[in-house]
Amino acid sequence: MTGFETRHWPVEIRLRKAEKRLEVAFDDGRSFSYPAELLRVESPSAEVQGHGASQKQVVAGRRHVGILGLEPVGNYAIRIRFDDLHDSGIFSWQYLRELGETQDKVWSEYLASLEARGLSRDPPARAR
Repeated sequence: MTGFETRHWPVEIRLRKAEKRLEVAFDDGRSFSYPAELLRVESPSAEVQGHGASQKQVVAGRRHVGILGLEPVGNYAIRIRFDDLHDSGIFSWQYLRELGETQDKVWSEYLASLEARGLSRDPPARAR
């Protein structure tokens, strides 16, 4: 899932802050609802994706992450500002479309990678 080539354009983008979801409707009638946690752990940033498939980082502890806001990037993408202050990923329309179409597979692979590493979706407990 890379690149900025766009076959389908969004016709509506709706941030549902309280539900911690982003909804995107595309020009062909397909629409997707993305949990903030999925968007955060699959951010297209180099911090998460690395510079190749073998460098991808598993981001744990983001079960409760929210979205502070969206910022347009040209006419091909948005930058998502998460409440954990991550904001370096540029989500192209193509990336969002592919993520929406493969969301179930991507999510189960994420959960499996957490389990394999002994990590959790929950943030670590704070020391007192």
